[in-house]
Amino acid sequence: MRELSFSVPKEYDGIRLKSFLRSYCGISSRLMIRLKREPMGIARNGQHAIVTEVLKAGDTVCIRIPDDTKLHEPLSVPLAVVYEDSDLLIVDKPSGMPMYPTPGHDCDSLANAAAAYFLSKGERFSFRPVYRLDKDTTGLVVLAKNSYCAAQLAAKIEKEYVAVCEGTLMGEGTIDQPIGLKEGHSIQREVTEKGERAVTHWRALRNGGGYTLVSFRLGTGRTHQIRVHMAHIGHPLAGDDFYGGGLRFLSRQALHCMNIHFIHPVTRREMELSCALPNDIQSLLTLCGMEEYTKTE
Repeated sequence: MRELSFSVPKEYDGIRLKSFLRSYCGISSRLMIRLKREPMGIARNGQHAIVTEVLKAGDTVCIRIPDDTKLHEPLSVPLAVVYEDSDLLIVDKPSGMPMYPTPGHDCDSLANAAAAYFLSKGERFSFRPVYRLDKDTTGLVVLAKNSYCAAQLAAKIEKEYVAVCEGTLMGEGTIDQPIGLKEGHSIQREVTEKGERAVTHWRALRNGGGYTLVSFRLGTGRTHQIRVHMAHIGHPLAGDDFYGGGLRFLSRQALHCMNIHFIHPVTRREMELSCALPNDIQSLLTLCGMEEYTKTE
């Protein structure tokens, strides 16, 4: 059970509790229903409260978020934990690990690994990734430990991806092209007028051996967005044969979520975290005569 407390500021004096929970605390309608069903799920100044009560400045509102019981089958594999507190777990996902169990990966997903991790700690946990990475994309993944934090962080985490692309790119640019499913395919995407708007901001970091190390920031979050956009402009990711990349050095797309930035949903602290490029991408840089890359330039 996670307990969160909020002090009512003077500008919310005279407002109903329900409005305060929604507008100030960011409580979703679904979570509000769950809180109402819990004994002392919503309290005001230490006493059980109903959402029609009128608040006064200085009141303390407390919510008690019930534990979830849904767990995937535990898989005892090491998790590279980058950061953890009472509300968040941030890990460095390896290549070859899908987010959820899929055919052929029934019990070796990140969901399975997280289940085993929390089971070993004696904690109850429901798998709530704030965003997803493709199976062979590596890097930072944020897992929310409760529904409140998951809702607060949705679409609010700034991410920087780093990838090795074929060919030589210089400077920086923006790709604003719609992406949708390729006709006749259920997974593969392409740039198409029938798709949804997709915006990718890119910046070349260094070049060598016919490849370019590129930094990406996304204006939208479409499936396979970086991979599709770079293939569309003639610079597919190294190892990404699904979108035309060669397999000379890598057998998976050279794409890594390296840096994230967000405001912590509970402490309100500014959070900036990073994780190093995996060995296979670092080795590719070396083969191409590029210097080791360890941080944003």
